[in-house]
Amino acid sequence: MSRIGRLAVAIPGGVEVQQDAGTLRVKGPKGQLEAPLPAGVSLAIEGGVARFTRAEESKPLKALHGLSRAQLANMVKGVTQGFVRELEIEGVGYRAEVDGKRLKLSVGFSHPVLIEVPAGLKVSVERNVAIRIEGIDREVLGQFAANVRAVKPPEPYKGKGIRYSDERVRRKVGKAGAA
Repeated sequence: MSRIGRLAVAIPGGVEVQQDAGTLRVKGPKGQLEAPLPAGVSLAIEGGVARFTRAEESKPLKALHGLSRAQLANMVKGVTQGFVRELEIEGVGYRAEVDGKRLKLSVGFSHPVLIEVPAGLKVSVERNVAIRIEGIDREVLGQFAANVRAVKPPEPYKGKGIRYSDERVRRKVGKAGAA
């Protein structure tokens, strides 16, 4: 059995989980999320605990079993606590600012880069170089953070660029004759 899929998901008070027609809906204090429930994977909710089972032992269905459990756990955590991702901008003259529903990045190009903030996410910028992204949907939040980082990933020589706050950039030594 799948090591992830067999784990139970605790459903705290104030969170409502429903399934109908292959769709999984989670409603909580911070909002509502929904995700598809794959065919062959079933959900049973008993006493504030959700457990997933699968119909057969095929390899693709084993993967979907663990995926379904992880999605439900992320949805429950999202509607109760929410998710946060922080990015940092490193480089002289590099900065960011929020302009309505867009994030404006000035990172060494001849023009500012404008990125639309998806619905359901809240973006704030502190000290012009610290970007904080908050939301209830972990998948949307992670993809948006990756898109922001992809504008100017950190380079290995001077470390300039956009990085996650917990990311370590491996630095390389420059030319030997530069000294």
